[in-house]
Amino acid sequence: MAASDLAALAALFADESRAAFLLALLDGRAWTAGELARHAGVAPSTASEHLGKLVAGGVLAEERQGRHRYVRLADPGIAHLVEDLAARSEPDVPAPPRSLRAASAGQAMARGRTCYDHLAGRLGIAITDAMTERGLLRQDTGFALTDRGLAWFDEQGIPLVRNGRRPVARGCLDWTERRPHLAGLAGAALCEHALDAGWCVRIGSERAVKPTPAGETALRACLGLTEAALR
Repeated sequence: MAASDLAALAALFADESRAAFLLALLDGRAWTAGELARHAGVAPSTASEHLGKLVAGGVLAEERQGRHRYVRLADPGIAHLVEDLAARSEPDVPAPPRSLRAASAGQAMARGRTCYDHLAGRLGIAITDAMTERGLLRQDTGFALTDRGLAWFDEQGIPLVRNGRRPVARGCLDWTERRPHLAGLAGAALCEHALDAGWCVRIGSERAVKPTPAGETALRACLGLTEAALR
């Protein structure tokens, strides 16, 4: 990559409205331009202009269904970059929430959330720590599943479908916990299973998730998570 290419990529992130779009798209869903405009508090025409730049720059992928235009993050690598930048830009002393609703939403996001397609927040960190302590995951030389870890996924009935160059396991810096949680194919597969099996449910309109009673039982049984780690 030439210096000019890096500068051009950085410039795509260097706008508050575009940054708001990218953070919203970390939920892994496809959004319409209108939804993103309302989320960021900008005019639809402004949103369309910004989205055009992000699509042209390879940061977003565009899908059309009939009259509707949807956008999503181009790939997991972009999601990882956005989350990493968010973690590094979070102030040491966060600004106080502007309302009780904002405070509640922030607390829910910190407890547990999705980061594109894997689990983050205290829940994601607790799962990552438990897998490491049980010898399923190594963090000493970068993130890697051990043989026991690969067997664990098989035992839980969680397939690891390998496609492309995405790593099986990688660390993603958590912007609330300031520590890495499990991402990559393993993180995505575990998150998908947790939602499909009813271990976790989404709450609110953002990315927050929480374990269900059945999920708490399952996570205690298969990973030894404590009640404190699940709440």
